[in-house]
Amino acid sequence: MHSQPGISPSKVFLPQGGNAHATVLDFLVDKFPAIPSDEWASRFNDGLIFDADGLTLSVTSQYLAGTFVYYFRRVESEEQIPFKEAILYQDDHLLIADKPHFLPVTPGGHYLHETLLVRLKKSTGIEALSPIHRIDRETAGLVAFSKRPEDRNAYQALFREQSVLKRYEAIAPYRGDLSDRFPIHYSSRIEESEVFIQMHEVSGEPNSDSLISVLETKGAWAKYSLKLGTGKKHQLRVHMSALGIPIKHDQIYPTLKPHVISDKDFTQPLQLLAKELAFLDPITGLKHHFFSEQALHL
Repeated sequence: MHSQPGISPSKVFLPQGGNAHATVLDFLVDKFPAIPSDEWASRFNDGLIFDADGLTLSVTSQYLAGTFVYYFRRVESEEQIPFKEAILYQDDHLLIADKPHFLPVTPGGHYLHETLLVRLKKSTGIEALSPIHRIDRETAGLVAFSKRPEDRNAYQALFREQSVLKRYEAIAPYRGDLSDRFPIHYSSRIEESEVFIQMHEVSGEPNSDSLISVLETKGAWAKYSLKLGTGKKHQLRVHMSALGIPIKHDQIYPTLKPHVISDKDFTQPLQLLAKELAFLDPITGLKHHFFSEQALHL
């Protein structure tokens, strides 16, 4: 089996009735029309596609209904993220990492090797490592990982059931006219918008709530503490923008700016930090309370 350290292959099932395809290559080209046939052929030739026994397949390998085929993605010219993660805690079940800005948690899009999950798999050798929750690529701070597949659901249930204290810190404009309202318990209904990547607020039953308070102020800016209740994608960024205090260096809210693939400007990270995580460990019974070692400065 061709392997890439820290990278898990994707798998696809060859269904009955797909016998119109003479070869695995024909099937993959038909199933994934966005990927050119010559790219699939190149992956076969480079040993990136194999069967359940780990045997490398070729462009002439026959279609065998009822079997799985495994394949590796290829990301060309992946830009290095020039910041390091740190491991804050490990036991037999759990790993807590402190993620830098700009680094995605999991592979996707233009990111494969330069992701927190793949970096940690490489550095620890733990192939079964899996994130229990997610934070945005642009956000820094704490991410919890399960080390064993059999523990994963118990940990994920903590987040689903809102049994985890999740506190963030952010730098954003200070508005004196809001000062009497803090701490603000803000709730709204957030859904996908028609604008790529942006979420937006709509009328209806709230599905997100945040508790926002001021930690300190300095001139036109303030440092805020943000506690997540029910969590939705980009929730804190949407809520802060809706209050007229968008998070400093936000490239999505209130105005979406073009995403730069290469030659990124790493000098203006989104000023949002997943600062604190606390929960009762469902496996060991330990009371965990973690703090990011990173800090935002006014």
